[in-house]
Amino acid sequence: MQKVLFFLSELNQDDINWLIQTGERRDISSGTVLIWENKAVETLYIMLQGTVVVSIAAMGDKEIARLHSGDIVGEMSFVEDRLPSATVKTFEPSIVLALPRAALTQKINQDVGFAARFYRALAILLSSRLRGTVKQLGYPNQSGPSDATPPASDDFSLAEVRFSHLLEQFGVSAVAASLSDA
Repeated sequence: MQKVLFFLSELNQDDINWLIQTGERRDISSGTVLIWENKAVETLYIMLQGTVVVSIAAMGDKEIARLHSGDIVGEMSFVEDRLPSATVKTFEPSIVLALPRAALTQKINQDVGFAARFYRALAILLSSRLRGTVKQLGYPNQSGPSDATPPASDDFSLAEVRFSHLLEQFGVSAVAASLSDA
């Protein structure tokens, strides 16, 4: 769940309100594909509850990662405007906040402040994920996501409040969300 806190700590309250107004809660059954490898992605997802599995066809659909409550899915294709390099499928019933690509693109084009905060948040998220991958590969002296420098404590506390508010707005129990992260 820490990843979404890094992400939300970069946004302001107006940004969060926009996400809530624009996003749509989706209850997804187990085994549903959210993102297909090499097929256009029209939605960015914030995991509110549940678990998804990331796999790559070239590796025989081998699972390469599991993402949980607080993770963001589809961000690489959004940033690069390229087809996804992996398939993302729900492992268990999950709840996501779905943000349409078209609405995000329009907001970014119209609101430079939001664009700067949003892209910085994505950059921090992707950097944290890369550090985790490097650590997983066994390179010594590399920090992973849990070792990443957290935002200032006030920002981190505010991000926790924002994520709880986001969960509340979409009818997701914070306890259930944290359990699915375990």
